[in-house]
Amino acid sequence: MLGSFVAAGTFRVDRLPRPGESLRASAIAWEPGGKGFNVAAGLRRLGIAVDGLIPIGTDHLAALAEPALRRMGLPTSMIRPHPGSTGIGVGFVGTDGENCLAVHPGANLLLSRETVRSAAAGILSSAMVLAQFEIGDDPVAEAFAIARGAGIPTLLNPSPFRLPSDEILAATTILVLNETEAEALLGRLAGPAGTGGLRAAAEGLARALHARGVEVLVITFGAAGARIVLGGSTILDQRAYQVTAVDTLGAGDAFTAGLAAGFVAGRHWDASGRIAAACGALMVTRHGVLDGLPDPAEVGDFLRIHAPEAAMS
Repeated sequence: MLGSFVAAGTFRVDRLPRPGESLRASAIAWEPGGKGFNVAAGLRRLGIAVDGLIPIGTDHLAALAEPALRRMGLPTSMIRPHPGSTGIGVGFVGTDGENCLAVHPGANLLLSRETVRSAAAGILSSAMVLAQFEIGDDPVAEAFAIARGAGIPTLLNPSPFRLPSDEILAATTILVLNETEAEALLGRLAGPAGTGGLRAAAEGLARALHARGVEVLVITFGAAGARIVLGGSTILDQRAYQVTAVDTLGAGDAFTAGLAAGFVAGRHWDASGRIAAACGALMVTRHGVLDGLPDPAEVGDFLRIHAPEAAMS
C-alpha cells in the first residue's frame, strides 16, 4: 500500500455550509486518517496482510501515527518520516450523512521514487499494489512500474482527483473512481457524457482507458451502486444495498478495501463487487472511520441478509 497519513478532524453540522457561511457544529472528533491509511486499515480489518509506505512529518501530529497503526494491526515499519508537517484534513458531515472535506497533504507529498525503490523487495512479494493521490505521481509511477513489470496487479484510486499521467495509467490494472472523478476523466479522454449520462458513458471511458493500459474501470455512484467495466467492454453492475446513512466519510475507502480484498482472495468480479458494496454500506451506517471499518464476519452477516443467494461467494 502506497499510503498517506492525515490527522483528520470531523465537524458534525445540521447541513453542509454554503459559500461564505459559518455554522455551529454539534460535535467534533479527531482521529487518524488519510485515504491510504484508511484503505490499509480496511484491508487489515478484512483479514488481509498489509505492508507498504506511510509518510509522516516531524511535527506534533506525527505522534498519532505509530499508535494508530498498532491499533489497526498494521506494521509500524510502514512509517516513513520526512522533515515538515504531517498531513491534516477537515471534514463537515451533515445530518443526512453527506460530507465535504479538504486535505493538506504535508509530508505525504514527500514520498519519492527512491523510497519506493528501497521497498522493491516488498512490492515484488505482494499480491497487489494499491495507491491513491494524497501522494505525488512519482512514487505511484515507480511502484506500479515495478509491480506490473513482475505481473503483479495494481489498483489506483486517484483521489483527491488530478488527471493520472500516461505513465501511471499504463501501469494501472484497476482504476476506481467516484462519479465526480469519472466525469472529470471522461471530459479529458472521451468527451462529455451526453444525454445518456455517466453510467451510459462508462463503456466509452473504459475503452479509452483500456487503450492506455487500464484493464478494469470501476465507477461508484453512491446510493445508486457501481459499474465495473472489464477489458473496456464487459459490464457488471453492482447495486447498492439500502441502508440508513449517518456518515458517508470513509465509505469510498471501505468500498476500495472490500474490492481489493475480494480480488486478492481470488473471488470473481461479481463477488468482489458485492463485498465492496457491503463494506461501503456498513460504513455509512456508523460514525467515525476506523471504528466503522467492517470485519469479515460483519460483511458475511450483512450479505446473508441482503444477498443471501450469493453471500461471500
